[in-house]
Amino acid sequence: MITIENADKALKTYYLDAVTAQLDAVSPFYAAVEKNSAAVYGKEVKLAVVRNDNNRVVAGTEDGDLPVAGKNRYVTLTSTLKNIYGTIEISDKAMRASKNSEGAFVDLVNAEMEGLVTSAKANFSRMLYGDGNGYIGLIIKTEESKLYVDNIGRIYEGMAVDIRSNTMVVEGGENVTVASVDYANGCITLSQTVSGTLVGKFVYIHGAYGNEITGFKALFGTDDIYGLSREGEGYLTPSTFNVTSITEAEIAEKISFLEQYYNSRPNMILCSYKTRAAIAAALAESRMQVNTTVLQGGYSAVLFDGIPVVADRYCEDDNIYLLNTDDFCIAQLCDWSWLEDEDGKILKQVPGKAAYSATLVKYAELICKKPCGQGIITGY
Repeated sequence: MITIENADKALKTYYLDAVTAQLDAVSPFYAAVEKNSAAVYGKEVKLAVVRNDNNRVVAGTEDGDLPVAGKNRYVTLTSTLKNIYGTIEISDKAMRASKNSEGAFVDLVNAEMEGLVTSAKANFSRMLYGDGNGYIGLIIKTEESKLYVDNIGRIYEGMAVDIRSNTMVVEGGENVTVASVDYANGCITLSQTVSGTLVGKFVYIHGAYGNEITGFKALFGTDDIYGLSREGEGYLTPSTFNVTSITEAEIAEKISFLEQYYNSRPNMILCSYKTRAAIAAALAESRMQVNTTVLQGGYSAVLFDGIPVVADRYCEDDNIYLLNTDDFCIAQLCDWSWLEDEDGKILKQVPGKAAYSATLVKYAELICKKPCGQGIITGY
């Protein structure tokens, strides 16, 4: 017989490991990145890295001075752990209906877990390309009740959003629900009318400002990062390559640049589906054989000079990220775990509702240990 007690036990015993494995591989990038707690100190992440220093091994005379190690070779990257939650909810009615059927209960929980993993894939991938504040996109045009937004693939119906100005002040709408999304035409409608001029303003996830992991928009931006100023600090600045078209030669040249000057060969290329098709076409045009591979987690990818080209709906159409996943880590206080009450229970009644909920939690941050070794191709 299914009760709250043995349902609780099943979630702890049977489901946690399986769901954790799926959540840690929600995208090819996340699956490839190291995850550990070594750099976690309390609520912060502190990671000491070494700048490039090629002056410590030199030739000299037999009685000459020995080489001196460079000063200020160490940089401490500092950030705060982000709180990442995932919640499942089971109605009391559904629980009672499956009371005498273990199979029905398993199907019920499996459906909830599938929804949780699907949501995690969407939100982790979106955060990966964000700025740590829930950034979605820019409003480029309005037409009656329609808002045309770049990066439309990041938005879905039912999403609660804030509209912010370029000074990050909320202007034009707070906690507004996206009523519909027209992916074909790149526009959305909101559940309520918002006032003021909206063109040029930004759409952000409601409640996410300052609470998300440090994504690529922050890493490849110009603002200070990891508690350090970028001014005069080349180590913290990735390479930006502006090109007019996507060709096999252009991409190969940028990869060689990172290898030659920063001793960093990318092992993953991230782009949009549209751009991946353009890269495959460029390879075919240059009469190179277009090879494919299957990455951890079952993701397929085109190979460019042995490097997997991974398409993601959350990546901008005009950006190609050249990344070395070995230079990234997910610093975490712990792996995914259930949020428990004082009695150790994870299934709790939702206040005011005939339903029970359980919450998975992870405290983590994405850190790039060598920003200068990463590159972005843009402008095409």
